[in-house]
Amino acid sequence: MIKILETDTGSMARNAIMSLPHGDVKTPAFMPVGTAGTVKGMFHTSLEEMGYELILGNTYHLYLRPGMEVIKNAGSLHDFTTWDRNYLTDSGGFQVFSLASRRKISEEGVRFSSHIDGSYHTFTPENVVETQETLRSDIQMVLDVCTAPGISKREAEEALKTTIAWARRAKKRWDNRAEGYEGKLFSIVQGNFYKDLRKRSVEEIIDLDTPGIAIGGLSVGETKDEFYEYLAYTAELLPKEKPHYVMGIGTPDYILEAVEYGIDIFDCVYPTRIARNGTVFTRDGLIALKNQKFTLDDLPIDPTCQCNTCKRYSRSYLRHLFKAGEMLGPMLASEHNIHFLAQFMQEIRESISTGSFMQYKKNFIEKYYGDKS
Repeated sequence: MIKILETDTGSMARNAIMSLPHGDVKTPAFMPVGTAGTVKGMFHTSLEEMGYELILGNTYHLYLRPGMEVIKNAGSLHDFTTWDRNYLTDSGGFQVFSLASRRKISEEGVRFSSHIDGSYHTFTPENVVETQETLRSDIQMVLDVCTAPGISKREAEEALKTTIAWARRAKKRWDNRAEGYEGKLFSIVQGNFYKDLRKRSVEEIIDLDTPGIAIGGLSVGETKDEFYEYLAYTAELLPKEKPHYVMGIGTPDYILEAVEYGIDIFDCVYPTRIARNGTVFTRDGLIALKNQKFTLDDLPIDPTCQCNTCKRYSRSYLRHLFKAGEMLGPMLASEHNIHFLAQFMQEIRESISTGSFMQYKKNFIEKYYGDKS
């Protein structure tokens, strides 16, 4: 499923090609999040022009609305949304985690009430695989139990036992998938912030031999130091011949740290979420376009950027759009942020190709964070 092309000389960073049903994906790759079948504020054509080959859809949200009957009628999530490249869909496990007051976990699965209308539903390892098969996901995730930092080891171990049992059941169901469905199943490492549990989780996943492996349970409220420590520890345990995925990261520092430890793909709502609030990436760090100092600023967001927003519009005009409540403001800011990350990933791949990734990382962080990171 993954072919490693090049490795960096001073880190675990690697360039690879991940082969999926809707085309090859060059990695390391950031995946924009299209929760309900759309990356908020973005045209699919814009994503295609930027070179994105893989975006994320959310099983929980798509299951509730528009529902599987609608998507099955269209043929697939690709047909329904007209995105003819790859989709990774999550299992819905994180949404269930984040809606803790609405769910109850048992050995069978998780019962939850919809945030839309309060109706009750049950996700099991098997029906989550079936749902993603209906979506025709190119990568689908197993159902897991995501836990918050600060819980006891006993609680973490119980959650891990459930996650392991669910992963076995999901793999068994995926092994019996419908003929013609070629989507790949990724298992998820859990274990909270206990290294022996993380190691046990990886060992169990290796035995399952799923096509890919995700590191879960990070970027869930822990400190940056904890994230770095447990990312490094877990990544070094993963088999090199599998694709590696870290769930829920979208800031340059976290992405660079993940790439350093051999992570191939990652996703986050962060770039488009901050864009909708008027905050955008630049080579010198984040800027808030609503700030009064941009009232008469005729520069583009980032003078080095070649996105459509920066080639045409000024910071002054963008500030006006946000202050006036015009929808074009969040759309243009989102386009810039997603383009920024596409260019960022291209530069990362180029630095790995020349064996200079660690120098690229150092230079980027010094400029972007001003030695604060």
